[in-house]
Amino acid sequence: MNSSADPWSGLRAYTAARIALGSTGTSVPLREALAFRLAHAHARDAVYSTLDGARLLAELEPLHLPVCQVHSRATSREQYLQRPDYGRQLSEEFRNRLTEQATDCDLAIVLADGLSATATNEHAVPLLRLLLPQLREAGFRLGPVVLAEQARVALGDEIGQRLRARLVLVLIGERPGLSSPRSLGAYFTYAPRPGLTDEARNCVSNIRPEGLVYPAAADKLFFLLREALRLQLSGVGLKDETDLLK
Repeated sequence: MNSSADPWSGLRAYTAARIALGSTGTSVPLREALAFRLAHAHARDAVYSTLDGARLLAELEPLHLPVCQVHSRATSREQYLQRPDYGRQLSEEFRNRLTEQATDCDLAIVLADGLSATATNEHAVPLLRLLLPQLREAGFRLGPVVLAEQARVALGDEIGQRLRARLVLVLIGERPGLSSPRSLGAYFTYAPRPGLTDEARNCVSNIRPEGLVYPAAADKLFFLLREALRLQLSGVGLKDETDLLK
């Protein structure tokens, strides 16, 4: 065995984390320094990416659900980043529009840009293609799919309340990391309404081909949504027991 071999190098096959980078004198190698700068640039690009409405509408059409588009109170990306509270509230224009589409459904689905619209553009519809058949077979009454721009997670609570949904599911781009600028998060709340905080909702995170893959994410979400509807709760009182079913 080569005594000079880096004992950490074998672990690089199992993680995208920056480990075993090596060194050049007292610095990291140039290749690793440039890779870090590129990853940082991808993360910044993700934060300023926008929902591709035309693409999402085209991909959602075969799923046979009504689609509507809304906007939060944040009027620009700069305001969205500086005023998180604006991203949690619907703009006045869209409040009445959603109320008019209320359907007394079991589940309303929101596709939101969050902090990486790129993640939503790439992963939300492939996930729904696997999740929706399970929900329909289980008898879920599905409401509209809402495309939400300049949106924070909690915007889904107001959307769900105005659609008179028993549950709201928000698929949203997560805060980009230096190894995952395109990671999707799925948050859901039972009996959604404005003013709820994080302990009232559940999250399934890191949905992407390099993380939690679509089939596993769809199965986990289906189990949790079905349990939330049966138990009439979400948040800290609802436990993920999918591993016990294997």
